[in-house]
Amino acid sequence: MIGYVTVGTNDLARAARFYDAIAAEMGTGRMMEFDSFIAWGTPGGAAGIAATKPYDGNPATIGNGVMVGLEARDKDQVDRLYAIALANGGSDEGAPGPRGDGGFYAGYFRDPDGNKLNAFVMGG
Repeated sequence: MIGYVTVGTNDLARAARFYDAIAAEMGTGRMMEFDSFIAWGTPGGAAGIAATKPYDGNPATIGNGVMVGLEARDKDQVDRLYAIALANGGSDEGAPGPRGDGGFYAGYFRDPDGNKLNAFVMGG
């Protein structure tokens, strides 16, 4: 259902370093790039993510309760994505581990602009 997700940034170069590293671990790269916008993903593949300077010219801000979930292959990739995020300017929002009783395993982090993400796997 979701085609892509955008997150706001006030520093596109910094966001690019963060998302380049995340995308590389997920086996993809940049698929579209402009002066104020970069999108990562695979055309025809799963939903992608983009970092953009707001179109209205106002500063980017984070949404309270908004989060982007990145579906990992397995628990090891969740752990790697979490570590990559922290090594590339991200901050911790919850170390990788099981959540609840349904086989949901996730690690939570924020990008350098404060946007919240997680890497997760179901039933793993």
